Amino acid sequence: MIEHYYIEEGKGEPLILLHGNGENSGYFHFQIKEFAEYFHVIAIDTRGHGKTKRGEKPFTLSQFADDLADFMNKKQIERASILGFSDGGNIAMLFAIKYPQMVDKLVLNGANFHPSGIKKHFQLLVELRYRLTLINKTPSEKIKRKKELLSLMVNEPDISKDELKSIKAKTLVVAGTRDLIKESHTRELAKLIPNSRLCFIKGNHAVARMNPKMFNKTVLDFLLENSKK
Repeated sequence: MIEHYYIEEGKGEPLILLHGNGENSGYFHFQIKEFAEYFHVIAIDTRGHGKTKRGEKPFTLSQFADDLADFMNKKQIERASILGFSDGGNIAMLFAIKYPQMVDKLVLNGANFHPSGIKKHFQLLVELRYRLTLINKTPSEKIKRKKELLSLMVNEPDISKDELKSIKAKTLVVAGTRDLIKESHTRELAKLIPNSRLCFIKGNHAVARMNPKMFNKTVLDFLLENSKK
């Protein structure tokens, strides 16, 4: 088990924030304080990201989901709402599939359930960079890290349609109007998850940073719906 670095703020029901590939909890700079007015916000650095150590276990999205379960158990959090961005959204999906009893509401921002959901020009660039790490015969630690990060985008996730249909949590699927995830893929994701709604916000993949006012309002409206807060 690893020790996660995390930022914690606010009181109330827990809301866990999961950043994207190669990033850290600081990604949610424009969300933490505002969300903390309503929730006990915990923004985590996932395994091998930010200030959380890599550890010895597999560097996979499924392992990251298991790590989240370990973290919640350690913090004695029985159930939480989860907002995941990009690979963080993919981890959140896997977590909701593997640990449905631990999820309240789910927000999937710029998530994809298969690598084919990423726009071709971006995915081809990722695959090229990944291949370059594979042909390096004496890779440095920096190259090894890059290889693992790129591998997540090239080979993962691979979530089946039946698995998505099994998600029980009330879900918000949100993406930017100029997202690097194909619009058709985002629409299909929202269609496959039974109790979900879909929203596109003006901006690119990093819409939470580029258009935080609209992003925060959209997410809070969803999370606070039917709430006494």
